[in-house]
Amino acid sequence: MASLLIAIIYLSFISLGLPDSLLGSAWPVMHIDVGAQVSAAGIISMIISFCTIISALLSARLLKKFGMGIIVASSVFLTAAAMMAFSFSTSFRQLCVFALPYGFGAGAIDACLNNYVALNLSSRHMSWLHCSWGIGATFSPYIMGFALTRPSGWHGGYRFVAAIQLALTLVLFIAVPLWKKYEKSGGESYENTKTLSTKQVLKIPGTLPMFIGFMSYCAIETLPIVWASTYFRSVYSLAPEKAARFASLFYIGITVCRALIGIVANRFGDRQLIRYGCAAVIASALLIIIPFKSYIPAVIGFVLVGFGCGPVYPSIVHSAPFNFGKENSSSVIGVQMAFAYMGFTFTPIIFGKIAEATTIRLLPFMIVLFAAATLILTETVNRVVDRRRTVNQ
Repeated sequence: MASLLIAIIYLSFISLGLPDSLLGSAWPVMHIDVGAQVSAAGIISMIISFCTIISALLSARLLKKFGMGIIVASSVFLTAAAMMAFSFSTSFRQLCVFALPYGFGAGAIDACLNNYVALNLSSRHMSWLHCSWGIGATFSPYIMGFALTRPSGWHGGYRFVAAIQLALTLVLFIAVPLWKKYEKSGGESYENTKTLSTKQVLKIPGTLPMFIGFMSYCAIETLPIVWASTYFRSVYSLAPEKAARFASLFYIGITVCRALIGIVANRFGDRQLIRYGCAAVIASALLIIIPFKSYIPAVIGFVLVGFGCGPVYPSIVHSAPFNFGKENSSSVIGVQMAFAYMGFTFTPIIFGKIAEATTIRLLPFMIVLFAAATLILTETVNRVVDRRRTVNQ
Protein backbone atom coordinates (compact mmCIF):
# COMPACT_ATOMS: atom_id res chain seq x y z
CA MET A 1 0.00 0.00 0.00
CA ALA A 2 2.81 2.43 0.89
CA SER A 3 4.57 1.69 -2.43
CA LEU A 4 1.36 2.41 -4.35
CA LEU A 5 0.91 5.71 -2.52
CA ILE A 6 4.52 6.72 -3.24
CA ALA A 7 3.95 5.97 -6.94
CA ILE A 8 0.88 8.23 -6.89
CA ILE A 9 2.91 11.02 -5.25
CA TYR A 10 5.56 10.76 -7.97
CA LEU A 11 2.90 10.85 -10.70
CA SER A 12 1.35 13.91 -9.04
CA PHE A 13 4.65 15.78 -9.17
CA ILE A 14 5.23 14.86 -12.82
CA SER A 15 1.76 16.26 -13.43
CA LEU A 16 2.65 19.42 -11.49
CA GLY A 17 5.66 19.99 -13.76
CA LEU A 18 3.87 19.34 -17.06
CA PRO A 19 2.07 22.71 -17.43
CA ASP A 20 5.01 24.83 -16.23
CA SER A 21 6.86 24.96 -19.56
CA LEU A 22 3.82 25.08 -21.86
CA LEU A 23 3.22 28.83 -21.87
CA GLY A 24 6.81 29.70 -22.79
CA SER A 25 6.90 27.03 -25.49
CA ALA A 26 3.61 28.08 -27.09
CA TRP A 27 3.73 31.86 -26.60
CA PRO A 28 5.63 32.83 -29.81
CA VAL A 29 2.60 31.56 -31.79
CA MET A 30 -0.03 31.84 -29.08
CA HIS A 31 0.28 35.60 -28.52
CA ILE A 32 -0.50 36.27 -32.19
CA ASP A 33 -3.66 34.14 -32.11
CA VAL A 34 -5.03 35.83 -28.97
CA GLY A 35 -4.00 39.33 -30.07
CA ALA A 36 -1.52 40.03 -27.27
CA GLN A 37 1.95 41.58 -27.13
CA VAL A 38 4.95 39.32 -26.63
CA SER A 39 5.54 40.86 -23.18
CA ALA A 40 1.97 39.96 -22.10
CA ALA A 41 3.13 36.46 -21.13
CA GLY A 42 4.57 38.11 -18.03
CA ILE A 43 1.08 39.22 -16.97
CA ILE A 44 -0.26 35.66 -17.19
CA SER A 45 2.74 34.37 -15.24
CA MET A 46 2.19 37.01 -12.56
CA ILE A 47 -1.48 36.02 -12.17
CA ILE A 48 -0.53 32.35 -11.84
CA SER A 49 2.20 33.18 -9.31
CA PHE A 50 -0.09 35.43 -7.24
CA CYS A 51 -2.76 32.70 -7.01
CA THR A 52 -0.08 30.13 -6.22
CA ILE A 53 1.18 32.22 -3.32
CA ILE A 54 -2.35 32.60 -1.92
CA SER A 55 -3.13 28.89 -2.14
CA ALA A 56 0.24 27.97 -0.61
CA LEU A 57 -0.52 30.23 2.38
CA LEU A 58 -3.97 28.63 2.72
CA SER A 59 -2.72 25.06 2.22
CA ALA A 60 -2.50 24.16 5.93
CA ARG A 61 -6.12 25.19 6.54
CA LEU A 62 -7.34 23.44 3.40
CA LEU A 63 -5.43 20.31 4.38
CA LYS A 64 -6.96 20.29 7.84
CA LYS A 65 -10.47 20.70 6.45
CA PHE A 66 -10.48 18.41 3.41
CA GLY A 67 -7.59 15.96 3.87
CA MET A 68 -4.61 15.12 1.68
CA GLY A 69 -6.34 12.88 -0.85
CA ILE A 70 -9.06 15.39 -1.71
CA ILE A 71 -6.60 18.31 -1.89
CA VAL A 72 -4.24 16.48 -4.26
CA ALA A 73 -6.99 15.19 -6.56
CA SER A 74 -8.86 18.52 -6.60
CA SER A 75 -5.67 20.50 -7.27
CA VAL A 76 -4.73 18.36 -10.26
CA PHE A 77 -8.31 18.70 -11.52
CA LEU A 78 -8.08 22.51 -11.25
CA THR A 79 -4.87 22.59 -13.30
CA ALA A 80 -6.34 20.13 -15.83
CA ALA A 81 -9.46 22.27 -16.20
CA ALA A 82 -7.31 25.38 -16.62
CA MET A 83 -5.21 23.74 -19.34
CA MET A 84 -8.34 22.61 -21.18
CA ALA A 85 -9.80 26.11 -20.89
CA PHE A 86 -6.54 27.58 -22.22
CA SER A 87 -6.88 25.35 -25.30
CA PHE A 88 -10.26 26.91 -26.14
CA SER A 89 -9.22 30.51 -25.41
CA THR A 90 -9.54 33.07 -28.17
CA SER A 91 -8.48 36.21 -26.29
CA PHE A 92 -5.83 37.37 -23.86
CA ARG A 93 -8.52 38.27 -21.32
CA GLN A 94 -9.77 34.68 -21.29
CA LEU A 95 -6.23 33.42 -20.65
CA CYS A 96 -5.95 35.76 -17.66
CA VAL A 97 -9.20 34.40 -16.20
CA PHE A 98 -8.22 30.76 -16.74
CA ALA A 99 -4.81 31.41 -15.15
CA LEU A 100 -6.61 31.74 -11.79
CA PRO A 101 -7.54 28.06 -11.29
CA TYR A 102 -4.14 26.99 -12.59
CA GLY A 103 -2.37 29.05 -9.92
CA PHE A 104 -4.68 27.99 -7.10
CA GLY A 105 -4.29 24.30 -8.00
CA ALA A 106 -0.51 24.42 -8.37
CA GLY A 107 0.14 26.15 -5.03
CA ALA A 108 -2.03 23.83 -2.95
CA ILE A 109 -0.66 20.56 -4.34
CA ASP A 110 2.95 21.79 -4.16
CA ALA A 111 2.76 22.80 -0.50
CA CYS A 112 0.72 19.78 0.63
CA LEU A 113 2.77 17.12 -1.14
CA ASN A 114 6.06 18.66 -0.02
CA ASN A 115 4.82 18.62 3.56
CA TYR A 116 3.62 15.03 3.30
CA VAL A 117 6.93 13.78 1.90
CA ALA A 118 8.93 15.81 4.46
CA LEU A 119 6.94 14.16 7.27
CA ASN A 120 6.76 10.59 5.98
CA LEU A 121 9.59 9.88 3.55
CA SER A 122 13.37 10.21 3.46
CA SER A 123 15.63 12.80 1.81
CA ARG A 124 16.08 10.33 -1.05
CA HIS A 125 12.41 10.44 -1.95
CA MET A 126 12.26 14.23 -1.61
CA SER A 127 15.11 14.55 -4.13
CA TRP A 128 13.51 12.11 -6.55
CA LEU A 129 10.16 13.81 -6.09
CA HIS A 130 11.57 17.09 -7.37
CA CYS A 131 13.36 15.21 -10.12
CA SER A 132 9.92 13.96 -11.17
CA TRP A 133 8.70 17.54 -11.37
CA GLY A 134 11.70 18.30 -13.60
CA ILE A 135 10.81 15.39 -15.87
CA GLY A 136 7.32 16.79 -16.34
CA ALA A 137 8.59 20.32 -16.98
CA THR A 138 11.25 19.04 -19.41
CA PHE A 139 8.85 16.79 -21.32
CA SER A 140 6.07 19.34 -21.91
CA PRO A 141 7.99 21.56 -24.40
CA TYR A 142 8.40 18.49 -26.61
CA ILE A 143 4.64 17.89 -26.44
CA MET A 144 4.00 21.50 -27.43
CA GLY A 145 6.72 21.42 -30.10
CA PHE A 146 5.08 18.41 -31.73
CA ALA A 147 1.61 19.99 -31.44
CA LEU A 148 2.82 23.14 -33.19
CA THR A 149 3.68 21.05 -36.26
CA ARG A 150 0.12 19.69 -36.43
CA PRO A 151 -3.08 21.41 -37.61
CA SER A 152 -4.34 21.69 -34.00
CA GLY A 153 -1.37 23.90 -33.11
CA TRP A 154 -0.90 25.12 -29.53
CA HIS A 155 -4.55 24.33 -28.79
CA GLY A 156 -3.77 20.64 -29.31
CA GLY A 157 -0.71 20.83 -27.05
CA TYR A 158 -2.76 22.19 -24.17
CA ARG A 159 -5.53 19.64 -24.78
CA PHE A 160 -3.07 16.75 -24.74
CA VAL A 161 -1.59 17.85 -21.40
CA ALA A 162 -5.09 18.47 -20.02
CA ALA A 163 -6.09 14.93 -21.06
CA ILE A 164 -3.08 13.48 -19.22
CA GLN A 165 -3.98 15.43 -16.11
CA LEU A 166 -7.66 14.51 -16.28
CA ALA A 167 -6.71 10.83 -16.45
CA LEU A 168 -4.47 11.32 -13.42
CA THR A 169 -7.30 13.15 -11.64
CA LEU A 170 -9.47 10.05 -11.99
CA VAL A 171 -6.69 7.89 -10.52
CA LEU A 172 -6.19 10.34 -7.65
CA PHE A 173 -9.88 10.45 -6.71
CA ILE A 174 -9.97 6.63 -6.71
CA ALA A 175 -6.86 6.66 -4.49
CA VAL A 176 -8.30 9.07 -1.88
CA PRO A 177 -8.87 6.27 0.71
CA LEU A 178 -5.21 5.21 0.46
CA TRP A 179 -4.04 8.36 2.24
CA LYS A 180 -6.17 7.61 5.30
CA LYS A 181 -5.20 3.93 5.34
CA TYR A 182 -1.50 4.81 5.22
CA GLU A 183 -1.82 7.27 8.11
CA LYS A 184 -3.68 4.69 10.22
CA SER A 185 -0.92 2.15 9.52
CA GLY A 186 1.72 4.38 11.09
CA GLY A 187 2.25 7.36 8.79
CA GLU A 188 2.36 10.92 10.10
CA SER A 189 -1.13 12.45 9.96
CA TYR A 190 -1.90 16.02 8.95
CA GLU A 191 -4.63 15.87 11.61
CA ASN A 192 -1.90 16.08 14.28
CA THR A 193 -0.45 19.28 12.85
CA LYS A 194 -1.29 22.80 13.97
CA THR A 195 -2.96 25.35 11.72
CA LEU A 196 -0.97 28.54 12.24
CA SER A 197 -1.38 31.97 10.72
CA THR A 198 1.50 33.47 8.76
CA LYS A 199 2.19 35.81 11.70
CA GLN A 200 2.38 32.86 14.09
CA VAL A 201 4.71 30.97 11.74
CA LEU A 202 7.07 33.94 11.52
CA LYS A 203 7.28 34.05 15.33
CA ILE A 204 8.82 30.55 15.41
CA PRO A 205 12.59 31.07 15.96
CA GLY A 206 14.55 30.55 12.75
CA THR A 207 11.65 30.61 10.27
CA LEU A 208 12.32 34.09 8.86
CA PRO A 209 15.99 33.47 7.94
CA MET A 210 14.98 30.09 6.50
CA PHE A 211 12.26 31.67 4.35
CA ILE A 212 14.56 34.43 3.10
CA GLY A 213 17.29 31.86 2.45
CA PHE A 214 14.80 29.73 0.51
CA MET A 215 13.71 32.74 -1.52
CA SER A 216 17.39 33.46 -2.26
CA TYR A 217 17.86 29.92 -3.49
CA CYS A 218 14.81 30.21 -5.78
CA ALA A 219 16.41 33.36 -7.21
CA ILE A 220 19.47 31.26 -8.13
CA GLU A 221 17.28 28.72 -9.90
CA THR A 222 15.15 31.15 -11.87
CA LEU A 223 17.90 33.54 -13.06
CA PRO A 224 19.60 31.11 -15.49
CA ILE A 225 16.25 29.75 -16.69
CA VAL A 226 15.11 33.25 -17.71
CA TRP A 227 18.36 35.05 -18.53
CA ALA A 228 21.03 32.52 -19.58
CA SER A 229 19.95 32.64 -23.22
CA THR A 230 20.20 36.44 -23.25
CA TYR A 231 23.59 36.16 -21.52
CA PHE A 232 24.98 33.93 -24.29
CA ARG A 233 23.50 36.20 -26.97
CA SER A 234 24.92 39.39 -25.47
CA VAL A 235 28.30 38.20 -24.19
CA TYR A 236 29.25 35.66 -26.87
CA SER A 237 27.05 36.82 -29.80
CA LEU A 238 25.58 33.37 -30.33
CA ALA A 239 22.63 32.71 -32.64
CA PRO A 240 19.26 32.74 -30.82
CA GLU A 241 18.57 29.03 -31.31
CA LYS A 242 22.08 28.10 -30.14
CA ALA A 243 21.84 30.36 -27.09
CA ALA A 244 18.45 28.87 -26.17
CA ARG A 245 19.81 25.33 -26.52
CA PHE A 246 22.75 26.03 -24.23
CA ALA A 247 20.51 27.77 -21.69
CA SER A 248 18.31 24.67 -21.47
CA LEU A 249 21.31 22.64 -20.27
CA PHE A 250 20.96 24.29 -16.85
CA TYR A 251 17.57 22.65 -16.50
CA ILE A 252 18.96 19.28 -17.54
CA GLY A 253 21.77 19.68 -14.97
CA ILE A 254 19.39 20.28 -12.08
CA THR A 255 17.11 17.37 -13.06
CA VAL A 256 19.95 14.88 -13.55
CA CYS A 257 21.53 15.90 -10.24
CA ARG A 258 18.30 15.28 -8.34
CA ALA A 259 18.05 11.84 -9.89
CA LEU A 260 21.64 10.98 -8.90
CA ILE A 261 21.71 12.68 -5.50
CA GLY A 262 18.72 10.64 -4.35
CA ILE A 263 20.99 7.59 -4.27
CA VAL A 264 23.20 9.11 -1.55
CA ALA A 265 20.87 11.70 0.01
CA ASN A 266 20.14 9.65 3.14
CA ARG A 267 23.86 9.18 3.79
CA PHE A 268 24.71 12.89 3.77
CA GLY A 269 21.61 14.45 5.31
CA ASP A 270 19.86 17.72 4.52
CA ARG A 271 22.37 20.11 6.07
CA GLN A 272 25.37 18.70 4.25
CA LEU A 273 23.54 18.59 0.93
CA ILE A 274 22.61 22.27 1.27
CA ARG A 275 26.23 23.17 2.07
CA TYR A 276 27.69 21.14 -0.79
CA GLY A 277 25.07 22.43 -3.21
CA CYS A 278 25.64 26.12 -2.40
CA ALA A 279 29.43 25.68 -2.54
CA ALA A 280 29.12 23.97 -5.94
CA VAL A 281 26.94 26.80 -7.25
CA ILE A 282 29.48 29.43 -6.17
CA ALA A 283 32.42 27.53 -7.69
CA SER A 284 30.53 26.91 -10.94
CA ALA A 285 29.43 30.55 -11.24
CA LEU A 286 33.10 31.59 -10.99
CA LEU A 287 33.71 29.53 -14.13
CA ILE A 288 31.16 31.73 -15.92
CA ILE A 289 32.66 34.94 -14.52
CA ILE A 290 36.19 34.28 -15.82
CA PRO A 291 36.34 36.03 -19.24
CA PHE A 292 37.36 33.16 -21.51
CA LYS A 293 37.30 33.84 -25.24
CA SER A 294 35.34 30.65 -25.86
CA TYR A 295 31.76 30.23 -24.66
CA ILE A 296 32.36 26.56 -23.75
CA PRO A 297 33.51 27.23 -20.13
CA ALA A 298 30.38 29.35 -19.57
CA VAL A 299 28.19 26.53 -20.92
CA ILE A 300 29.89 24.08 -18.56
CA GLY A 301 29.50 26.62 -15.75
CA PHE A 302 25.73 26.91 -16.23
CA VAL A 303 25.34 23.12 -16.35
CA LEU A 304 27.33 22.80 -13.12
CA VAL A 305 25.33 25.61 -11.49
CA GLY A 306 22.24 23.52 -12.23
CA PHE A 307 23.97 20.46 -10.83
CA GLY A 308 24.81 22.38 -7.64
CA CYS A 309 21.22 23.59 -7.33
CA GLY A 310 19.95 20.01 -7.48
CA PRO A 311 19.98 19.06 -3.77
CA VAL A 312 19.27 22.48 -2.22
CA TYR A 313 15.52 22.94 -2.78
CA PRO A 314 14.52 19.38 -1.74
CA SER A 315 16.81 19.47 1.30
CA ILE A 316 15.51 22.81 2.59
CA VAL A 317 11.91 21.58 2.31
CA HIS A 318 12.69 18.18 3.82
CA SER A 319 14.42 19.75 6.84
CA ALA A 320 11.35 21.80 7.87
CA PRO A 321 9.77 19.22 10.25
CA PHE A 322 13.13 18.64 11.98
CA ASN A 323 13.90 22.35 12.26
CA PHE A 324 10.49 23.65 13.34
CA GLY A 325 8.55 20.63 14.63
CA LYS A 326 6.32 18.09 12.91
CA GLU A 327 3.25 19.70 14.44
CA ASN A 328 4.10 23.00 12.68
CA SER A 329 5.31 21.59 9.37
CA SER A 330 2.18 22.04 7.21
CA SER A 331 1.90 25.74 8.13
CA VAL A 332 5.67 26.33 7.87
CA ILE A 333 5.98 24.65 4.46
CA GLY A 334 2.93 26.56 3.17
CA VAL A 335 4.57 29.90 4.01
CA GLN A 336 7.90 28.56 2.73
CA MET A 337 6.33 27.80 -0.67
CA ALA A 338 4.86 31.31 -0.78
CA PHE A 339 8.35 32.78 -0.29
CA ALA A 340 9.65 30.43 -3.00
CA TYR A 341 7.11 31.69 -5.53
CA MET A 342 7.98 35.29 -4.66
CA GLY A 343 11.61 34.50 -5.46
CA PHE A 344 10.68 32.78 -8.72
CA THR A 345 8.35 35.61 -9.76
CA PHE A 346 10.10 38.85 -8.87
CA THR A 347 13.83 38.07 -9.21
CA PRO A 348 13.88 37.87 -13.04
CA ILE A 349 11.97 41.17 -13.27
CA ILE A 350 14.29 42.97 -10.83
CA PHE A 351 17.42 41.57 -12.47
CA GLY A 352 16.07 42.58 -15.90
CA LYS A 353 15.89 46.20 -14.73
CA ILE A 354 19.40 45.96 -13.25
CA ALA A 355 20.78 44.46 -16.48
CA GLU A 356 19.13 47.20 -18.56
CA ALA A 357 20.75 49.87 -16.39
CA THR A 358 24.17 48.15 -16.24
CA THR A 359 25.10 44.92 -18.04
CA ILE A 360 23.92 41.33 -18.41
CA ARG A 361 27.43 40.27 -17.35
CA LEU A 362 26.27 40.71 -13.75
CA LEU A 363 24.26 37.46 -14.04
CA PRO A 364 26.91 35.08 -12.61
CA PHE A 365 27.80 37.62 -9.90
CA MET A 366 24.16 37.66 -8.79
CA ILE A 367 24.14 33.85 -8.70
CA VAL A 368 27.18 33.94 -6.38
CA LEU A 369 25.52 36.58 -4.19
CA PHE A 370 22.29 34.59 -3.79
CA ALA A 371 24.15 31.32 -3.20
CA ALA A 372 26.22 32.93 -0.45
CA ALA A 373 23.05 34.41 1.09
CA THR A 374 21.34 31.00 1.01
CA LEU A 375 24.31 29.35 2.70
CA ILE A 376 24.66 32.03 5.41
CA LEU A 377 20.94 32.10 6.22
CA THR A 378 20.52 28.30 6.35
CA GLU A 379 23.56 28.06 8.63
CA THR A 380 21.95 30.71 10.83
CA VAL A 381 18.87 28.50 11.09
CA ASN A 382 21.04 25.50 11.99
CA ARG A 383 22.55 27.43 14.90
CA VAL A 384 19.11 28.51 16.14
CA VAL A 385 17.80 24.92 15.94
CA ASP A 386 20.88 23.44 17.67
CA ARG A 387 20.70 26.02 20.44
CA ARG A 388 17.01 25.28 21.02
CA ARG A 389 17.61 21.54 21.14
CA THR A 390 20.48 22.00 23.59
CA VAL A 391 18.30 24.10 25.89
CA ASN A 392 15.45 21.55 25.71
CA GLN A 393 17.79 18.74 26.67
